Formats: sequence, structure tokens, C-alpha cells
Amino acid sequence: MRIGLIGFGKTGTAVAAVILNNPEMRLEWVVRKSDVLEHRSVPEFFGVESEAPGLIYPVSEFPIDELLDTHPVDAIIDFSSEDGIDYYGDAAAARGISIVSAISHYSAAKQRKLQELSIQTAILWSPNITIGINFLILAAQTLRRISPSIDIQIVEEHFKMKTEVSGTAKIIANSLGVDESDVKSVRAGGIIGVHEVLFGFPSQTVRLRHESISRDAFGDGAVFAAERLDGLLPGLYKMEDLLLPYFGDDQSRQVARIHNRMMRLEKSRNLKRQAKLAVRIPIGVREQQALSG
Repeated sequence: MRIGLIGFGKTGTAVAAVILNNPEMRLEWVVRKSDVLEHRSVPEFFGVESEAPGLIYPVSEFPIDELLDTHPVDAIIDFSSEDGIDYYGDAAAARGISIVSAISHYSAAKQRKLQELSIQTAILWSPNITIGINFLILAAQTLRRISPSIDIQIVEEHFKMKTEVSGTAKIIANSLGVDESDVKSVRAGGIIGVHEVLFGFPSQTVRLRHESISRDAFGDGAVFAAERLDGLLPGLYKMEDLLLPYFGDDQSRQVARIHNRMMRLEKSRNLKRQAKLAVRIPIGVREQQALSG
């Protein structure tokens, strides 16, 4: 699978390393705002041998259409900022390129943009794309359904310089019907990220805890998402959608695999129909349709 990566900060760098170490993936390019490391190779940057080109380009160098036509990819993974979607979104969707976005926050306008783009291609947006956090949320929701009146406390721990409440903790709170203002925050040293949900029963306590040991966890989640998004019908997906099939028994998982296979076949048929239609319509007619639209 050919991957394009948007963003090459601390987390984006870790994600690039995970992609390079995956034999099923090929890092075609990285786009970042800064021109630092311009035209450097990511494998060279890490000092590893790889057949993947992984060249780093500043966002100002290429119009996105030129980049995607010259260096085509199957999926784009975005660890930049909420404005990144304005750079690549329309061009990627028009080409049926899957999008995996790990942006922590989108404005209401940007969320509408994602919805519009998802009509044309499969998009996954997960503010915290680690597999562990999303598993924690699903498990916590299950326990909440079992005992709706249970006492719940949410605690998040991060590095000393982080001032705001964790966005992931807010997502956990909202998913469990807990007020965001009730989230407890701890700031100390260089903690990457710890999230804990405490369930207080009258005679027992259940704790669900997730700790990020390194930023590679975000890369693992992004790779998991890109692999499972491949071939799905256009739509806006959550990590929950990709994880839920693993919560069933063998028969449920088999049904999910068959369902996903059918969606891939349907997507393939749609692409073939679109290609045939494009051949049948003369260029002049197509231009007139575009102008009249």
C-alpha cells in the first residue's frame, strides 16, 4: 500500500518510522509546512535502508494535484493540523484516495468538509488514533450499559507543560455521558499520556487504564486504520467502526469479513462504471456539464 504522510513533527516522525517498518506499506512522500529537510529522504533521515522513496516536500512546492499525479498513493495519513484537509482533501477524494486523519480537533466547518469529502472516498477521523484508547472507550461503554447508574471518574495525566485538559479525556467523558468539567488532570514531568476510567461499584472497583509509552502507538493505530479502510465504501468512519468486528465471536467476525469483501467489490464496480462513463462522454460535453454545474 502506497502512503502519503502529511505532517512531520514529533508524532509525524514517529508515524513515518512505523510505516517504514511495515513490509506491506511504502512511504511515497511526506509533506510538511517547513522547508527544513526539503528533498531529504525519510529512510536517510532515520539512517535505514528502504526501497521506499519517502521524500520530504514543503507544502509550498507542489500543487496537490501535481503531487498526486506524479507520486500517486493509495492512502493519505494526516498528522498535521486542521488546515491540512484544505490542502489535500478535494484532490484526494476526487481520486478515491483513502484518508486517515488523526487531527485532535476540527472546527464545525472542517467537520462539514470531512462529511462532504466522505461522499467520494473512505475517511477515518480519530482524534486519538491509538488502538488502546479506542479499545478502552468501547470497553467502558460496555460497562456503562451494564450498570447505567455506576459512579465514574476520569483521570488524565500528561507532561508538565500541557495546560489544557486532554482532548482524548473529553472524548472519553462525552462517550460515557460524563461532564467534561469533571475530568481530573495531573501534570508532572514528561508523561506522554495516561488516561484512566474508574468505575465505582458498592462492593468493587474496576479501572480501565491506557498509557502511551511512545508516540509509535499513534503510528500503529494509523497503519491499522489505513489497512482496514482500504476497499471500504465511501463514508466517514471512526476507529470504533473498525474495532467492533473484533468484539464478536468467530461467526460475527466472519460476517464482518464477508460484508467488507462485498463493499470492496461494490467499490471496484463503481470505479469501473465511472471509468467507462468518462470514456463515453466527449471532452467538450464534459466541459459543458462542468460549466453548467
